[in-house]
Amino acid sequence: MGGKFLSPVCFWGKYLFLPFMALFLLSCEEDKNAKVFIPYKGPLEEAEKIEMLYSEAALLKVRVTTSKQIQLPSQDKIFPKPVLVEFYSPGGQVITTLRSDSARYVFSTGLYKVKGNVKVVNTQKQERLLSDELTWDPNTQKIYTDKRVTIESLSSGERINGLGLDANQDFTQYSVRKPTGFFNAPAGMTTY
Repeated sequence: MGGKFLSPVCFWGKYLFLPFMALFLLSCEEDKNAKVFIPYKGPLEEAEKIEMLYSEAALLKVRVTTSKQIQLPSQDKIFPKPVLVEFYSPGGQVITTLRSDSARYVFSTGLYKVKGNVKVVNTQKQERLLSDELTWDPNTQKIYTDKRVTIESLSSGERINGLGLDANQDFTQYSVRKPTGFFNAPAGMTTY
């Protein structure tokens, strides 16, 4: 009785340990074909032929029209096509129009920013405002900008140039922050 006797468990355990270990190590390796989740960052929706109406006390105050709207995951809205905004008097007449090449609504601030060839025309006062960019706050009903502005009287041809503007939304009252250039002063006004 001089030979060693191995129990069946030791015999099979010795030979099965290596294949099981190799299988275990292989299962821990990353699957190079696994798909990685990439969150979608594109628009949530796109709409055509947009018309938005703002009313107060059951009276139409503002009408916005454009041919395309894109809503982003942030709830911001982009209007990449020309935008027309009409401001109404309490009697229902259009008193001011605003046109621009594009616009953006920023959800977090509630502000609209119009850009590119911005033109505001007040039909009652026969005045026109030209700028590259304006911001409209529907809550305060104010329009403002830090950019260059030109205000023209359509009846007299007078022109005011300036940098920055604050106005009410229908452009019946405004102030130019830093007027530049020449303009006619009303009769009797003293200049220094």
